[in-house]
Order: sequence, then structure tokens, then C-alpha cells
Amino acid sequence: MASSLLSRVLPTTNSISFSSSLTNNLPFPSRRSSLTPFPIIKPNRKISTVQAKIREIFMPALSSTMTEGKIVSWIKSEGDLLSKGESVVVVESDKADMDVETFYDGILAAIVVGEGETAPVGAAIGLLAETEDEIAEAKSKASKTSSSTATPPSPSPPSPSLDPSPSSSSSSSSPVKATTAAPTVSEGPKKIVSTPYAKKLAKQYKIDIGSVVGTGPFGRITPADIESAAGISPSKSSSQISNVASPIASAPASSPPPPKSASAPSSLPEIPGSTVVPFTTMQAAVSKNMVESLSVPTFRVGYPMKTDALDALYEKVKPKGVTMTALLAKAAAMALAQHPVVNASCKDGKSFTYNPSVNIAVAVAINGGLITPVLQDADKLDLYLLSQKWKELVEKARSKQLQPHEYNSGTFTLSNLGMFGVDRFDAILPPGQGAIMAVGASKPTVVTDEDGFFSVKSQMLVNVTADHRIIYGADLASFLRTFAKIVENPESLTL
Repeated sequence: MASSLLSRVLPTTNSISFSSSLTNNLPFPSRRSSLTPFPIIKPNRKISTVQAKIREIFMPALSSTMTEGKIVSWIKSEGDLLSKGESVVVVESDKADMDVETFYDGILAAIVVGEGETAPVGAAIGLLAETEDEIAEAKSKASKTSSSTATPPSPSPPSPSLDPSPSSSSSSSSPVKATTAAPTVSEGPKKIVSTPYAKKLAKQYKIDIGSVVGTGPFGRITPADIESAAGISPSKSSSQISNVASPIASAPASSPPPPKSASAPSSLPEIPGSTVVPFTTMQAAVSKNMVESLSVPTFRVGYPMKTDALDALYEKVKPKGVTMTALLAKAAAMALAQHPVVNASCKDGKSFTYNPSVNIAVAVAINGGLITPVLQDADKLDLYLLSQKWKELVEKARSKQLQPHEYNSGTFTLSNLGMFGVDRFDAILPPGQGAIMAVGASKPTVVTDEDGFFSVKSQMLVNVTADHRIIYGADLASFLRTFAKIVENPESLTL
């Protein structure tokens, strides 16, 4: 009777604790052991099981123009415990050095890209394990992917990073298909890891690159490995580098290119004692931008303007921390507000955009490169606040701590070399902007007054380079005339 009653009650019971209570208190365990409601606990055990994972720490895109990044230093070491949001590694982008944080808790199981090496945006630079049990698996995974991700630093000229041929840049912008060159037998077809220059040499010397054992990091095949397989002594390496680098040296693969070519500039003999230095990430970005600028049809307009009144104002506000650069940036912003087409930009060659804000990018020379911190809404800020912001931006630029929005949001660029005594120069138009202003030094000049008499005035020459697809000569001349009026009558700058 009791057992039949219990059979009716237990199947309708949804509470596991209630079933356990009955089991512990009833006096006939033999019958209770045959009851079936208890397997209901098993699904709960499966739910509580944690599935271990290995996650990637990837190379982030720190700017709109960044295609690859360089590892400056690892803040954490392999085996360190990491918390979500904690800085793990310092990455050098094309503009600044920035800390990269982890999105998950875990253990830094493996470093895929070492210090001084570069990797494409989105590539794995480190592996994060949830528990210690996955560390060995993560290290194994890292050894298979690190050679295809990282480009090692170049200690000597025969290194691929010193090769100035177009293949060097293509290696950073296109995905690398090879993942490992380990001599051990692996599943599937063998994958080859080599430098772009090594591939060129293998093709020229008809070397089966799959039969070459790489001596570079993680089995990477280097140019020296190909030369060794071809029976070429290392002493010929430097001359071969220059020949392959020449765009004209496109000889058939059946024979190596001639050792010298009078028509190719890169075939000139090297100067004894010279040293080849690879670009830094920032220098490579500047180089890329300058080449990209060649595709934009530009024109230049120069305009002289008197600076006596501006110089007098500068002497008054200088004790308050105002620089001449801030004065010029403010004047340019006020003029741009009246001539929005000069503040516009053309990015696709089919249309142009009127930018809603006047953001003045100012060129600043820093150690190892050039950067353009941006004074956002410069036309709306008063002179003193603008000067304070400029001081902060320069300090961050020189310590390589600028955030992306502080250097990639410019709508117009100002480059001032007047402090070096340069009287005039032309600036190259940055990609994505409509115009750039080049400011020379202010110097005493004999000028003609309105009444026809000669006098000596301080005068500077301003040249502006503009995108002729959207800005025409009359537009630029009108803008410069407005800018000159503000400079020659600068009272409005302090309002």
C-alpha cells in the first residue's frame, strides 16, 4: 500500500530536493532504490559542465589606414593570469603606440607574435586558455600559426623586410596562405612558409621551394636558404637583392637576371659602408599615403600676406601659452567656415562630401616619423582653449599616446615650417582631404603701400595644395584672400 502510494506521488514531483527528502526519510530503502524519478539529476550535471576554450588575442585595427601592426612589447608573459579588460600587449600602429586589452578572463597560454615582429590586422598574436589543461594544446596551435602571422625583425640586409620591391608591401596587405614549414609530417598537403623575396629567388633559380628546409623563425624559408639550395655563395646576396628589387628586372624564370643593368637605378653599386634600414610602421604608413596621393590631381596657389599685426598679437598672447601654430590654425578654421568647399573631401572620385566640422590637422615631426594631431571644431573654440588642446595633443603625439580619433579625423591640414626659416614650400595633399596649407617664415620685405610709397613690412608666403576634382582656382584664391584678411587684421582671433 505504501509502495503503491509512493509510486503515485514521486512521478508527479518536480522538485529534486523533495524527492531526496523522501528518499532519506522513508524506512524501506530496498523498494526505494528501484524507483525511477532520480535520473532527472543527470541533465543538471551536464549543464554545469564548463566547456574549455582557446581564444585568440588578435591584432586590432587602431586606425582607418592600418593594415598591419608591430608588437612593441608584451606587458604579460606566457602563463600569466589575465582578467577581462586588462592590458596585455603594446602595439605600434601607423600613428601611435597603444595598449591592447583582452576581452576574456584566462591564462596567456602562448605568444604567437614576438616583440619587434609585425602581423596583419585581424591575425592572432596570442592565445588565451581558460584553464591550465588547454595550455599544451594552445602552444601546439601557436607553433602552427605563428610563422604565417608574424614577420620577424630584420637584423641584417639579406632580410626580406629590407627588400624594397613591391612584393614586400604586398606581403602585409594580402593574406599569407602558408601556415607552417615544420619538417615533421602533418595531415594534408605540406604548407610552405617563406618570405616574398625567397619565393622570387626560388622561381628565378627554378628551385623546388617545397624541398628547401627553412632556417628562419618557425621554419620560415629565407632568401639565404634559397641561395644555399641554388649553390650561390652568400657574398653575392647583396647584389642579387638590388637586381630583384628593380621593377625592370623581370627576366624569365629560366635564368637569373643579369648582375648589372645600366637602365635600372637599383642596380647601381652599393656605397661601401652604407646601411639599409627598414621602415618603421609609421614610416611605412607615411610612404603608403604619399604614394596614394599621387593618384589625386592637385594644383597649388600661393598668396603673400603681411604679418606685422599678427606678430604683435602673438607677443601679447604668448605669455598665456598661445603658440603661433594655434593662431594660424584658428585663422585657417575661421576662413574654412566661410569657404566650406575647401573643407570638403572626395574619396571615391564620383562625389564629394561637405564635412560638418572644421577639424584642423597640424603636422608634427616626432622621433622616427610624422603625425598630424587634429584640433576638432577649431572654428568654434576660443584661442586659449584651442592652445591648451594643442599643447595636450603635441605631448600625446610625442609620447605616441594619441587615440585614433585624435589623428584621423582631420578635414584640412596645416604644415608650418616657418620656425625653421623656410620661406616657402609645397605640401603633399593627405589622402581623404581637400586641401593642405604650407606656411613659410615671416621675413622683412619691401612692399608698396596703398598710397604708392615703399615700406618694409613683415611678410609670409602661404601655399595651398588642393584636390582639383572638387576645388577650383577661384575657390582657393577666395579662401586665401579671406585667410589673409584674418591674418592681417587678427583682432577677431581673440573674440
